[in-house]
Amino acid sequence: MKLFSLMYDRALVYSKHQKAPFYLSVLSFIESSFFPFPPPDVMLAPMCLAQRKKAWYFAFLTTITSVLGGLFGYLIGVFAFELVEPILKSVGYWEKFETIQLWFLEWGIGVVFIAGFSPIPYKLITISSGVVGMALIPFILASLIGRASRFYLVAGLIYLGGEKMEQNLRKHIDTIGWLVVVLMVVAYFILRH
Repeated sequence: MKLFSLMYDRALVYSKHQKAPFYLSVLSFIESSFFPFPPPDVMLAPMCLAQRKKAWYFAFLTTITSVLGGLFGYLIGVFAFELVEPILKSVGYWEKFETIQLWFLEWGIGVVFIAGFSPIPYKLITISSGVVGMALIPFILASLIGRASRFYLVAGLIYLGGEKMEQNLRKHIDTIGWLVVVLMVVAYFILRH
């Protein structure tokens, strides 16, 4: 099934749009704060492929707007958690949220850095940071380091890989896409239990 090839081709078309940086910024912001959207990497990577000379700019833009979105998520955790709690429960994030609360007790600020770099839903970390009352400056620094590490890595791999990377990615995108889906399902069941 060529589902991911079709999505990849569509993402490449959108990545060349003149408003693509704005859309990337909006996606980065809302993904980090409250909406269950896919991570910005799905737009960042094709944009870096389409406009390699702007790869570092796109990584910077994604990092800054993601950290700002994370700060908004933090403020939601501090001031409006009662409004968000039913949403977390209705979209199936409640158990993950409770697990993250335990992670904060065990690992502290390291959770923010790890989540900023990893595929863990970052919005859960940002909201949890506000709920548990994490100090704001360490939260921002850990977010900045974690998110920058992730987005500059994506941009750097694509920048350095160039056309050959694009050809290999295009050739194997369906296999990669389905492997990611399988890994996400496995991770879900592992984290659930």
